[in-house]
Amino acid sequence: MKLSFWEQQSWLSNVDYTIIGSGIVGLTCALHLRKKYPDSKILILEKGILPNGASTKNAGFACFGSISEIIADLKTHTKAEVLDLVRQRYEGLLELRELVDDRKMSYQNLGGYELFTQESTALYEHCVEALPEINALLHPIFKTDVYQVQNNPFQFEKIQPQVIFNKLEGQIHTGAMMQSLLRKVYENGILILNSIEVQSFQEQENRVEIFTDQFQFHSKNVILATNGFSAQLGIAVVKPARAQVLITEPIDNLKIKGTFHLDEGYYYFRNIDNRILLGGGRNLDFKTEETTIMTETSLIQNRLDQLLKEVILPDTEVRVAQRWSGIMGVGVQKKPIVKKLSERIALGVRLGGMGIAIGSSVGKKLSKII
Repeated sequence: MKLSFWEQQSWLSNVDYTIIGSGIVGLTCALHLRKKYPDSKILILEKGILPNGASTKNAGFACFGSISEIIADLKTHTKAEVLDLVRQRYEGLLELRELVDDRKMSYQNLGGYELFTQESTALYEHCVEALPEINALLHPIFKTDVYQVQNNPFQFEKIQPQVIFNKLEGQIHTGAMMQSLLRKVYENGILILNSIEVQSFQEQENRVEIFTDQFQFHSKNVILATNGFSAQLGIAVVKPARAQVLITEPIDNLKIKGTFHLDEGYYYFRNIDNRILLGGGRNLDFKTEETTIMTETSLIQNRLDQLLKEVILPDTEVRVAQRWSGIMGVGVQKKPIVKKLSERIALGVRLGGMGIAIGSSVGKKLSKII
């Protein structure tokens, strides 16, 4: 694409900071850079028409981990590391709520529930037995017991008769949250160019040359906020993880309120208005779901349909309104990667499916290290 003199001068000349990716991390990083450097020229490049990873495609859970997820994390992390992960997620949610008013993103603290299938008796009993230990582990953060056992409050079927309730979990409207962040970015004079795919970049003596599918330019600094797409730019430690989702048509007299986790968090659902949003199933075929292609598979969608009709709403006529997928960034460890690759290049990636919880804090940390 040939640019005019005006386009080159207004958008691509004398750029101080170029951020690749306009998700939660990229937008919050830009806002913190603007506070730190009020006269700098900040440009965000986004490959999609809208943020193209998971920021506008997630389920809108304001959560920090179900009890089975935390128990699973303790198998691969130390207690101190798990405590730090949960602290980061909780403090990140508070930071997001400082950036975006609760009302503007429809934040609701309706609590979260973990369900266990009838076949998962051993996992259920293990989680109940570990309740005191996990509550004690998290007490330094929350100063209260987070998890408690309750009877099945919503007449779900084919699950254990009791669930584990987290009174501190909430939910947001993902689209409204991202619109609020975008509005703040525009109001702060930060530029965004959409439908621009960065293909490579190369650091030179006092700048970084950036090559896109449309044009080439240079910037004093570059920040990668590409998460699930990071491998395409050479960040091999981050693997893409596709998350498939569906949402129902409106349901009369829907009584289900809150956020819900099933099968160690691999399935999740919630109410949104009078609909059910349901996603997950990556554990059915990890290899196939290690992709950046945003399509759905019959294997996973059929399982989501089955859960919807047999477990969540067994006696209700339900129709699916939409299906979609988003791309997360995962790795061997769940701790996000926030570091400088060189003097002028930094990255904040590997959010591990917790972008809502830690995206804003990762963006803030990025602004401090570049």
